[in-house]
Amino acid sequence: MAAQTTANQQHHVLYLLGRPAEPIFVPKGDRGAVFEVPSNDFLAERFRPVAGELGTRFGEDTNVRVPVQPITFPDLSFVTQLGRRDNFSLFIPHHREMAARLIDIFMGMRTYEDFLAVSVYARDRVNPNMFVYALSVAILHRPDTRNLELPPLTEIFPDKYVDGGLFARAREESNIITEGQRMPLEIPRDYTASDLDIEHRVAYFREDLGINLHHWHWHLVYPFQAARNIVAKDRRGELFYYMHQQIIARYNFERLCNRLGRVKRLLNLRDPIDEGYFSKLDSLVASRTWPPRHAGAKLSDINREVDQLVFDLADLERWRDRIIEAIHLGRVINEKGENVELTEMGGIDILGNMIEASPVLSINRNLYGDMHNLGHVAIALSHDPDNRHLETFSIMGDPATAMRDPVFYRWHAFVDDLFQTHKKTLPTYNANQLDYQGIRITNLEIITKGRGKNELNTFWQQNDVDLSRGMDFAPRGSVFARFTQLQHTAFSYKITVDNSSNQQRMGTVRIFLAPKFDERGLPMLFRDQRLLFIELDKFQVSLKNNPRSNTIQRDSSKSSITIPFERTFRDLEARPTGQADLAGFNYCGCGWPEHMLIPKGSAEGFPCQLFVMISNFNDDKVDGSSVSGTCAEANSYCGIRDKKYPDRRSMGFPFDRMPRTGVDTLQQFLTPNMAVTDVRIVFDNRTEPPKAVPNTVG
Repeated sequence: MAAQTTANQQHHVLYLLGRPAEPIFVPKGDRGAVFEVPSNDFLAERFRPVAGELGTRFGEDTNVRVPVQPITFPDLSFVTQLGRRDNFSLFIPHHREMAARLIDIFMGMRTYEDFLAVSVYARDRVNPNMFVYALSVAILHRPDTRNLELPPLTEIFPDKYVDGGLFARAREESNIITEGQRMPLEIPRDYTASDLDIEHRVAYFREDLGINLHHWHWHLVYPFQAARNIVAKDRRGELFYYMHQQIIARYNFERLCNRLGRVKRLLNLRDPIDEGYFSKLDSLVASRTWPPRHAGAKLSDINREVDQLVFDLADLERWRDRIIEAIHLGRVINEKGENVELTEMGGIDILGNMIEASPVLSINRNLYGDMHNLGHVAIALSHDPDNRHLETFSIMGDPATAMRDPVFYRWHAFVDDLFQTHKKTLPTYNANQLDYQGIRITNLEIITKGRGKNELNTFWQQNDVDLSRGMDFAPRGSVFARFTQLQHTAFSYKITVDNSSNQQRMGTVRIFLAPKFDERGLPMLFRDQRLLFIELDKFQVSLKNNPRSNTIQRDSSKSSITIPFERTFRDLEARPTGQADLAGFNYCGCGWPEHMLIPKGSAEGFPCQLFVMISNFNDDKVDGSSVSGTCAEANSYCGIRDKKYPDRRSMGFPFDRMPRTGVDTLQQFLTPNMAVTDVRIVFDNRTEPPKAVPNTVG
């Protein structure tokens, strides 16, 4: 009973994430929780003179009272340098230094009661965006709160995901209509641009709530500035490379499905950026519209005293050139002036932490700089580089929104090219390294209910998201926005494997998908196609030798990169039951959304190639790690909490290296333990209604 009481008490800290701009004395959550502070010193100065009146007005008719114990108040002078109504960016060094300090304060509390008290004290004093980020990181990493489930950011800050014009309608709806009769407010699929903008063909991908939530949550699990024990996770730099490489591969796949060429790298920072973007997002906290970027915008040197931010485009170019030189030399220089080799297995991890760049893990920030982050900043401030117009950064300055912008993919295509330059310096995999003696795949197919053999099916699916917990000072009760997203029909893989060895063998099944033809409809060279393979699944299998033939069937819903729909859009107060389900729930919020597993395809059927390989598990396994347990779903992109990355191979194996001599096509690349089959993705231009959403009609 005591353990259950503790779990309920720990759940109280999550109330601090709801309606982040409303003061702490206003009831929180669906149950109207009230925080009972021991003194008026917990309140912001503005509210202290009227504390008694506020307590009377807001303290009645509550179902939950949360006692807050007295504490010695921490010094928040540094973290309050960012105004309450300013926007917060992890990419701006001064902002992330403040966030790192706030994380340290939260992590430094010895007990949960102290942690709750200092969180209550900080909530109305620091910037709401920074507070939510720092508190979320702390909840994920504190031993006494790590099993609490974080709400999706769509509920905390719906303004980062939903058309700004919707909120006036939402307030009107909530003021007039009682909760049970409220209609979902529909967001048009094409609200950010018309078909005059060719890039809008893939807006459904860029603006998808699920993939933007994934990007935000990944950066919560893998923050690049905080205490070392939080930042220094196993193969963190390599995972930064691989997760973003897969995003670029998937984006290019999507572009080819829509008759667009592969994304062009943002190579020359002095050239105008052809792609404009008008996000139509409003910041509810800052009461400002997120600035757009007009087509043809040019980057400039940044000099913004308000952000303590000064750097030149020449700095980015100098860091880029030093990184490229280090890659070609095969070594980097650490802060002691010593050479550190970029080894075959460890070099990519060093580069990932150096390019991002983590102040904690970068091998030499003075020499190699802060290229990735400040590249985001230069683009995000192209409209007001010196703050003469008092404008904040655009959506490229926030990990929660950056993936909406077409230039995100151009910038990351350039960043990925640096990693690929390193990969080209590594030895190629020879046939013996790729083969698994005695194991041969004899048949491979995809089964989709109601479809032909090797046919995948996609369509549109509506979904509802509750806006109410992010709408400060609005009437209580759910207000839903209805949006439309890509979805696919569930399918399964059927793989037939022959084990001719004299014993049972363990293998790792690796499944990838790639376009079969390039932009001109020509078959791809393997050296190009390998960069377009998107990982669909990876799992272990036992292969019997008597009889020799093994049939493996695997449902698409079990993918090692995705999390189910319910986790992507989980409810703030709908907690799983049982300690086993609670464990790792937050961590598992990191993952590619299941509804975006398969690219859109085309009406006539987009031709693809499905690749399956079974590698030797003895060469793959990592001591002290496995893919079992509650938090195993999205291990390919997110790893597994408290364990090493559960695959000894390089991420992206076997497509992470240049092909061996004589291999020009995918067919020439194959060894007996691999198989390829042609697959079509057929897009049906139909829209399915939401699955099931409570408290809505219509």
